[in-house]
Amino acid sequence: MSKQDSLQGALDVMVLKLLSKRSRLHGYAIMAAITESSNGVLRVEEGSLYPALRRMEEAGWLRAEWISREGGRRARVYEITAVGKKQLTAEESRWQVGTAAVNQVLRMA
Repeated sequence: MSKQDSLQGALDVMVLKLLSKRSRLHGYAIMAAITESSNGVLRVEEGSLYPALRRMEEAGWLRAEWISREGGRRARVYEITAVGKKQLTAEESRWQVGTAAVNQVLRMA
């Protein structure tokens, strides 16, 4: 697995998990929630997030909708689909196995 695949997979699982807990978030709220949830350790840039959201929407994992906000501004909000929930289960399992293996190697004497 390349570093890019690994980072993309991490972003996917974080977005899916976040949207499984809080639906109808716009992109900026997703970026802020990831930063907040990681105590400021992880910061997602717009250039990474928005292509990932489009890709996950095309895969059927997310549903997006334009809404009107205060002052007439529009925002695109995202929510996880049933297919996305299945993907989240698979991704979480894969990450648990992968992180356990990395931790095991790091604990070597």
